[in-house]
Amino acid sequence: MDKTKGEILADNLFDKKENGWLKDNDTKEIMLFAESYMNCLNKAKTERQFIKKAKQELEMVGFKDINTLDNLKTGDKVYYINRDKGLFASVIGEEPLADGMQLVGAHVDSPRLDLRPNPLYETDDLAFFKTRYYGGIKTYQWTTIPLNLYGVVTKADGTVIDVNIGNQASDPVFVITDLLPHLAYKQEKKSLGDGIEGEDLNILIGSMPFKDDKVSDKVKLNILDILNKKYGITERDFISAELELVPAFEARSLGFDKSMVAGYGQDDKVCAYTSLIALLNVKNNKKTATLILADKEEIGSMGNTGMYSNTFEYYVNLLLEKTGQNDFNKVNTVLCHSKLLSADVTAAYDPNFADVFEKNNESFINKGVSINKYTGGRGKSGASDANSEFVGYVRGILEKNNITYQLTDMGKIGMGGGGTIAYILANRGMDVIDLGVPVLSMHSPYEVTSKFDIYMAYLTYKAFYQG
Repeated sequence: MDKTKGEILADNLFDKKENGWLKDNDTKEIMLFAESYMNCLNKAKTERQFIKKAKQELEMVGFKDINTLDNLKTGDKVYYINRDKGLFASVIGEEPLADGMQLVGAHVDSPRLDLRPNPLYETDDLAFFKTRYYGGIKTYQWTTIPLNLYGVVTKADGTVIDVNIGNQASDPVFVITDLLPHLAYKQEKKSLGDGIEGEDLNILIGSMPFKDDKVSDKVKLNILDILNKKYGITERDFISAELELVPAFEARSLGFDKSMVAGYGQDDKVCAYTSLIALLNVKNNKKTATLILADKEEIGSMGNTGMYSNTFEYYVNLLLEKTGQNDFNKVNTVLCHSKLLSADVTAAYDPNFADVFEKNNESFINKGVSINKYTGGRGKSGASDANSEFVGYVRGILEKNNITYQLTDMGKIGMGGGGTIAYILANRGMDVIDLGVPVLSMHSPYEVTSKFDIYMAYLTYKAFYQG
């Protein structure tokens, strides 16, 4: 039956946000890509682990440490590691760097619990670690879940000791206890946010005493004895340690149809992984394609591994120097002529909490990558707010490559807000826009994404690198 004039107009004029699984896509390829992503999530839960994994992936396809090379030419592949917690990597393009680069920037840190400088204590024959939470969390979500301990301890002589407790099936887990419902009358009268205070996030780590009647804190001593035998550390060594507690859950396929991924740290490792794999597949690029994997985004991007650091400018200067454009003054020229996708996740519409969303302007899982023209809060406070021309440029790449996408906001006005690294790089003169994967239960210990959206992110970043 022929379509009516109205139906034809509707097809041509309406922006129909269809479920991506209904489109003619290679479902098998999408599922295989998601398997590789989940494998990465399970092996790289912290920023240090992810950077180590990224370095391995880069070197497997011929990337080299930029500090080992004197000269760079078109097609060369290089990377730079920033203190084991950040990374920049590039495929050198045909055009001069002064004409700008095509960049994708993600962050590799995620909300977690960090050990405090003096974490270990004993009370009532139980040993605990005291923690300080990192990034925006709901404290009650972190009780009674299994936790792994990862990080490094640097001794006074400079020796760095890797601590990895949780990757092996035989490893112990750790937990924050909670009050049983039978005795929680007062606790349940508190607000959701006050039920578990930050100071209550103490990790239970042991209960067996050291057998010696002449010493106190026998359980604490037994824990230190175990750590000393395994790692050669003493209590004082915690002063110069970076130890993180993260959920022990493995990333798994979610749903009877296995259409989603459930896992810790998908903010923002889902974008970090897809942008990394996309760079591995860049070929014959005109402009230099560059990946940024930054640290510290969850706490404001400060510090020498965060995006506020001048380390990225240092890397750009290395690129200029080694491509024969040895002029530090050109760094700003490169930045001002560059284009960047701030590869960060956004909140997916959740029908269980519909009252905080403005449905017509939200991200939906299974409907492709989400473009956020601006972030911030209230009156776009703190947002870089991409200009129309750049939004059109990005749209053009997506539509040319038949990539499913949605232009979205995040929540009703005044309900909150958020930020990414976008505004920091926009302040350096780049054209920047946020583009990433919608996430359900963001910042929780077990976040949810769509396998379809993950694959669309990979295709997006790959196409953007190519320009």
